[in-house]
Amino acid sequence: MTALTFRCADGGELRYSVAGAGEPVVLIHGLGLDADMWDAQWPALQREFRAIRYDVRGFGASSIPAGPYSNSEDLLGLLDFLDARPAHVVGLSMGGRLALRFALDQPNAVKSLTLIDPALEGFSWSEAWARQMAPILAAAGAGDVHAARRLWLAHELFAPARRDAQVAAALAAMVDRYSVWHWCNTDPVRRSASPAIKCLASVSSPTLVILGELDLPDFKEIAQRLAGEIPGAVLHTVAGAGHMASMEAPAAVNDLLLAHVRANSGRKER
Repeated sequence: MTALTFRCADGGELRYSVAGAGEPVVLIHGLGLDADMWDAQWPALQREFRAIRYDVRGFGASSIPAGPYSNSEDLLGLLDFLDARPAHVVGLSMGGRLALRFALDQPNAVKSLTLIDPALEGFSWSEAWARQMAPILAAAGAGDVHAARRLWLAHELFAPARRDAQVAAALAAMVDRYSVWHWCNTDPVRRSASPAIKCLASVSSPTLVILGELDLPDFKEIAQRLAGEIPGAVLHTVAGAGHMASMEAPAAVNDLLLAHVRANSGRKER
């Protein structure tokens, strides 16, 4: 499948792919990864919907930030270019954080929201998380890109995924493509005055939260908080899966995702 390039208003470039027809479903990847992490969802979605996936700025084949930018504006620009508003927005980990921010920034552009093992803007990460990230950031800061990638792949976060050789190989290929730019530089991304964690009651999109049973405590806490504070949000736990639930247990995640999108298809734009 051919990957295309969208030029943002500020000159930044996003790699993206589109397939299928119907209501648009956009997929946002996790930290250090890229759009290829959605390979297991791609065929299932495009049978019923117009599937869109892209590399977030600074990841995969998208351009590295060269000045102030907004992930929400990048996504809105891409959706407008594709005439794909409103869309069902899906994100995993970092992608979940960006998806939630987008739903807060652009509620009329979101038909439904699916957050898979999501991170959360404004969340206070545990000491255990900070301790595991420290050597990764130190290696990147010292210019040892290869060590930073190796340490990221070895992170406890991916332990359940590493049990499957095929999933482990796919993760390794994506991380090998990651520039590590975000760990070596100050990200000029524009941030909202109010982090998402303080605005959960304002989320108006029908929201599904999916959590891998074996994910780390921080992500379990985030999932519970999102499910408890986003109006009408529903939490489903995927047995036997870890943080990369969409790759580790694709059949279960696809069933949940498709059911949620189908249930919210045909809703009128607010």
